[in-house]
Amino acid sequence: MFYQKTQKKMIVSIKAIDKLVIHGIGNKSNGSGIRFSNKTSVFNDIESYFIAQVQKAFKFEEFFQLYFTYDINLNPVYNFIDSLFNEKNNFIEVSQALAKHLYDQSTHPKIKDGELYIVSFKNCIVNGITTDAIGMFKSENKDTFLKVYPNDDSYKIECDKGINLNKLDKGCLIFNIEKENGYLVSVVDNTNKDVEAKYWIDDFLHIKPRKDEFYNTQNVLLLCKNFVTEELSEQTDISKADQVDFLNKSVEYFKKNENFDMATFAMEVIGKPEVIETFNQYKSDYEFARELAIMEKFTISESAVKKQARTIKSVIKLDKNFHIYIHGDREMIEQGTDNEGRKYYKIYYNVES
Repeated sequence: MFYQKTQKKMIVSIKAIDKLVIHGIGNKSNGSGIRFSNKTSVFNDIESYFIAQVQKAFKFEEFFQLYFTYDINLNPVYNFIDSLFNEKNNFIEVSQALAKHLYDQSTHPKIKDGELYIVSFKNCIVNGITTDAIGMFKSENKDTFLKVYPNDDSYKIECDKGINLNKLDKGCLIFNIEKENGYLVSVVDNTNKDVEAKYWIDDFLHIKPRKDEFYNTQNVLLLCKNFVTEELSEQTDISKADQVDFLNKSVEYFKKNENFDMATFAMEVIGKPEVIETFNQYKSDYEFARELAIMEKFTISESAVKKQARTIKSVIKLDKNFHIYIHGDREMIEQGTDNEGRKYYKIYYNVES
């Protein structure tokens, strides 16, 4: 059966640059310091290209909010951004304060020196609402490129280094909406692979996921994945084929439905009352351990389903000889042991391709 889902992805469009300033950010642990700019940069020649690359770099699927434990006003970035939105004449001073704040968090020895671009965008469109935004982008890696130009009766080639906006290292866009919840924030962090790289999201911005359709959908799919790997595989004798089947059914439920309902999900996907009871208990423990509340009903985010589906393995690995990929009917595969004690899978099919 083919299912057509309504697209619920937030539509965001970046339109124009109002101001742009660049500061040099070193590593505080080695004393490389900060290089402040005292005036804005000219951007007329690169505006359209810069906007196009920013628009391309951000997926606008998962959103965040600035926060701080107990009181949002204790978050420095929240206060600096609030000042930029409300006091248009202090752009340089506040941008320098943001640069200083980032420098203070750049203490891990592996953090690279780079340039911090702080950009004021105007006339952005967020789901039909016109608003301003503040963008902050840090370039840490330089690409080598060639400059070729005519020279007498030949061409001259020179080598130089610069940033490649197609490979944005770290960035965030903070839109002037939802101020009471810590603003609407979108983030890029393409170097966030190691602990030291988290300084951008955790220490500098101090953000948390926005509790929306993406957040709710992702939470339940992660719950299902962890339930299979942590609970079913360890506490029961469930086969690998049944584990994969449970995850496949979970993803299929999200793909074919507009809305999620926990009770319906349990009946359609889990089925067995005793397993539903185990799932509900695991869900309670999971929420307590992670200090989160999983919603019983919500609108499903197609973007979150696609993202999480890529992380769910539909494969059974048999020693080093075979991989079995299960994508459909669980009844078409049987598991057993022969008279000599060798384990086997028996697979049924209708068409070979």
